[in-house]
Amino acid sequence: MSEIVNLSRRRVLKGTLVGGVVLGLQVGGARMAFAASPLASASGAKTVFAPNVYVSVAPSGEIVLVVHRSEMGTGIRTSLAMILADELDADWNTVKVVQAQGDAKYGDQNTDGSRSIRQFFQPLREAGGSARQMLMAAAAAQWRVSTASCRTELGHVVHAASGRRLSYGAVAAAAARQPVPGRDTLHLKNEDTWRYIGKSMPIVDLDDIVHGRATYGIDVVLPGMTYASVERSPVYGATLKSVDSTETMKVPGVLHVVRISSTPLPAGFRPLGGVAVIATNTWAAQQGRQKLKLEWDLGPNGTYDSHAYRKALEDTARQPGKVVRNNGDTAGALKNAARHVSADYYVPHLAHAAMEPLAATASFANGAVEVWTATQNPQQARTTVAQVLGLQEQAVTINVTLLGGGFGRKSKPDYVAEAAFLAREVGAPVKLTWTREDDIRNDYFHAVCAQHMEGGLDAQGRTIAWLHRSVFPSIGSTFTPNVVYGSAGELGQGVTDMPYEVANVQCENGAAPAHTRIGWYRSVYNIPHGFALGSFADELAVAARQDPVQHLLALLGSPRHVDLHALGVGYPNYGASIDEYPIDTARYAAVVRAAAVRSNWSAALPARHGRGIAVHRSFLSYVAAVAQVQVADDGSVRVTRIDLAVDCGRIVNPDRVIAQFEGAVVMALGNTLYSELTFSQGAADQSNFTDYRVARIDSVPETHVYIVPSAAPPGGVGEPGVPPTMAAISNAIFHATGTRIRALPVDSALLKRA
Repeated sequence: MSEIVNLSRRRVLKGTLVGGVVLGLQVGGARMAFAASPLASASGAKTVFAPNVYVSVAPSGEIVLVVHRSEMGTGIRTSLAMILADELDADWNTVKVVQAQGDAKYGDQNTDGSRSIRQFFQPLREAGGSARQMLMAAAAAQWRVSTASCRTELGHVVHAASGRRLSYGAVAAAAARQPVPGRDTLHLKNEDTWRYIGKSMPIVDLDDIVHGRATYGIDVVLPGMTYASVERSPVYGATLKSVDSTETMKVPGVLHVVRISSTPLPAGFRPLGGVAVIATNTWAAQQGRQKLKLEWDLGPNGTYDSHAYRKALEDTARQPGKVVRNNGDTAGALKNAARHVSADYYVPHLAHAAMEPLAATASFANGAVEVWTATQNPQQARTTVAQVLGLQEQAVTINVTLLGGGFGRKSKPDYVAEAAFLAREVGAPVKLTWTREDDIRNDYFHAVCAQHMEGGLDAQGRTIAWLHRSVFPSIGSTFTPNVVYGSAGELGQGVTDMPYEVANVQCENGAAPAHTRIGWYRSVYNIPHGFALGSFADELAVAARQDPVQHLLALLGSPRHVDLHALGVGYPNYGASIDEYPIDTARYAAVVRAAAVRSNWSAALPARHGRGIAVHRSFLSYVAAVAQVQVADDGSVRVTRIDLAVDCGRIVNPDRVIAQFEGAVVMALGNTLYSELTFSQGAADQSNFTDYRVARIDSVPETHVYIVPSAAPPGGVGEPGVPPTMAAISNAIFHATGTRIRALPVDSALLKRA
């Protein structure tokens, strides 16, 4: 079974990853090289063949694969290693998988945005393939035969004509002296020879997780460690006026009370500020924290009320806004339409609420800090810690543990900087643990969003006009002052990238000042926009008296690539080339048809049962969802079945793809039926799972995920399943009850049977 270890700076210095060549590699948008001496170390250790930062082969035959993305249940640590192992032609049962520290040499390490496979599928193939080619060349030179006459097989180079074979370890030192193959001379494996890519593989962490040996951020223990709990600013932008810690210091086990300065707005990734209680154990720290007497100046957001804010956003959405897409004459087409449909949609603030609350353990000594934490973005954690402590980044080491969920929250390292700061202040290792209440109240919240939509139908029921206005606080407001409009990337998540073949389209964005920290959350702005887009398409189908599946296919129109740039839309396309990843309506239509077939769409249902369908493209993948629901007489909703048809391009580990979409269904269920965060006097009203509800195990529906075979480049997997599932559930409720869901979470009072 593959072994998991952590790659430490000490291990590198000891010679574990010293080696023989420099291999330049374009990885994640960054040009990188790994260099080491081809000679044995001074201690006499034998040379290790390490042609790049991802692969090393020791003379003993040990193969180490370095994975630079964070594992939080997605299986990415396994999938990236599978790519390397396949092109290296290594024996999966013997490789050792190593978790990289935060370091720019690995390229982009932010495990966010459903990008890991998309960004690194080809670079990691090249990294593994280059190493394999060099090992073959070394063996061929030893045998005095051509490299072309050799092949590889599970960690060995084989010369079929003579029957000779050498292990990779036996030629590791010689391989280090081989010239690095240029990209144009690489001979990567053909798809039909892949051993691992495209096959379902158990995750490499499975045995440790099942047996309780896995280390998450909350599990780290250091010698002489102290424990911290922090009372933070209750309102975004509040500042501390006074602290009385007299009673706190009387609590047995309390050692220190440390003030953390507030960060001026916008706070970005820096800590909010507050007061930390340091103790000999977590319980004492939390008890001491409860006895703090603090006085706050609530600042500019102290009057924030989310109910009033909702009304303001909805009023803005009903007025003309900043035009971000304009094709044809939408106003004229709406005026002359045979049928006019109008709807307003609302999605509230959401909290990430991962199962593992935020935690970090830090040690500061000799002007340097080392941190062990569950982070999605170790490089940003390193940068933020260096900024907060006034250090060079080289003085900061970030060790990455397993993450008990992330959803985007753990890519924002304010909690990591808190732990590092406290370790320096108290002169001892500090373990900082956020409580569930801290995690929900002091989140980077998913943006509230109000939308107004209008559609015009001709006499035959064809949609001839489409108006979409969206109003939301931008994530940019967390980092830059005076940001009140959405970015092109935010609007390109279900507004400007609308794919339907409609002649007259106008999309607008209204101004919305932020009053909290706004951050990315699983599927980001595709959540409100996908909900509205999928719901409104269903409303148009009903108005046109058409079957929703057939209506969706009609809206998609002819198979084509939607050229938003030609339509005057600035569209970032999730950072990918629009030529490599076009908006393809044929792929949209294919998943719609597949979901309809798999769900037995046309089968009759009992009263108060309904099916709904929606389709959405996000993170370069296409997903159609069919939801089946049952609505009780008291208005309670039970989602009984979800069918997803997924085209996410080339996939590496099908089992993990299916698991990610099953997880997306659970999150979509919570977003649709249960979850809502509100604010009064600037502070979050909810604080734990008692009042911030998420989907529980007894509410999870029977879920079927169908992967549509595709040779397209890899798309995203972690996030694209959420938006269409939310819309499909809402549409199914309408078809079960006749009541349209336009605001989330679903208000069961609206669905009670008279």
